[in-house]
Amino acid sequence: MSRLDPRDAAASPPPEIFAKCQAFTRADELRAVGLYPYFMPIEESHDTYVVIDGKKKIMVGSNNYMGLTHDPRVLEAAREALEKYGSGNTGSRFLNGNLDLHDQLEAELADFVGMEAALVFSTGYQTNLGTLGALVGRSDTVYVDKLDHASIQDGVRLGLGRVQRFNHDDFATLRRMLASEKPERGKLIAVDGVYSMEGDIADLPTLVEIKREHGAALLVDDAHAVGVIGETGAGTAEHWGLTHEVDLILGTFSKSFASIGGFCAGSANVIDYLRNHARALIFSASMPPASVATVLKALEIIRTEPERRERLWKNTHRMMDAFKSMGFEIGPTETPIVPILVGPMEKTFQFWRALLEAGVFTNPVVPPAVPEGICRLRTSYMATHSDEELDFVLEHIERLGKKLDVI
Repeated sequence: MSRLDPRDAAASPPPEIFAKCQAFTRADELRAVGLYPYFMPIEESHDTYVVIDGKKKIMVGSNNYMGLTHDPRVLEAAREALEKYGSGNTGSRFLNGNLDLHDQLEAELADFVGMEAALVFSTGYQTNLGTLGALVGRSDTVYVDKLDHASIQDGVRLGLGRVQRFNHDDFATLRRMLASEKPERGKLIAVDGVYSMEGDIADLPTLVEIKREHGAALLVDDAHAVGVIGETGAGTAEHWGLTHEVDLILGTFSKSFASIGGFCAGSANVIDYLRNHARALIFSASMPPASVATVLKALEIIRTEPERRERLWKNTHRMMDAFKSMGFEIGPTETPIVPILVGPMEKTFQFWRALLEAGVFTNPVVPPAVPEGICRLRTSYMATHSDEELDFVLEHIERLGKKLDVI
């Protein structure tokens, strides 16, 4: 019997499929100059600040809009679920992993966003993959805003139908696309409720008008909207007073709900179809008990403490106004996502690094997340940020922005 000599493997060239990996050097180049901003190990988290390399950093790079990740009531609900159900469900909801907590959460979410039914997935990303992959068939066309989240872009790839992409808010093009489609095809328009890198809110009145004109359905991914906008925090449809004109509302639990997971809400027959056809649901383990309990408690707090959302908006408007008065460009944002437009990639990384060293945690956003030449620092705010913390952030952003000629 022959044996493989390890020296032969070392001498042979790597498989061709890995050639792209060897050619990728950008991350190492950034690491070498101390400008690699990703996979930053956080040693401790304390709601509005984190500890990195033993030093405190004010967190303005989180999507923890309602500031609930460290709320004692939320943590206690998670602990109680751990004791009652264990650490995980070890199976999909389709088989052994369906808890009464999942069913309770779905009922409460449907009521919250004004829909007949809801379905909970294990991540927000899976929610779009499962929903779009199941709904968009060979005889359908889906229309996608080019600034939609990656989970929508990837979800439509899983569907078997035709995909049409239009420039952000280019409704004239969307109308032409729909008008040229065969009338017998199913049509779905899929948009973000709040765009995650710009912070602007989808123009639902125009989108509803277009969907009516062409007999299309409308899907709104409210990942950054639920809990934040609308009279009760129910999201983009509530914000515009158009809940009954939207066919599907999707959301994630990793932002306002202080957990992980996601949901799709809509008519009962559509949700039941997804329950029995969405591969991302059927073939994935269900949300762990502690995560579900966290969302239930967070939803209760969001619904009963409107003053928390009021504080979030007070902080948001304060930062928007301050950045504008300092001379920063913040784009079309209308939400707690407040980008600082920088431009060149290298300067964006330099600004990020200088702020981190000064004690401010932000997120540098570069292509492909945004187009070339309009790189930015993405900042976002919480209901629990104190005035003193925001003063600290503003002081260092203004000082370093001037030093790096960003203003």
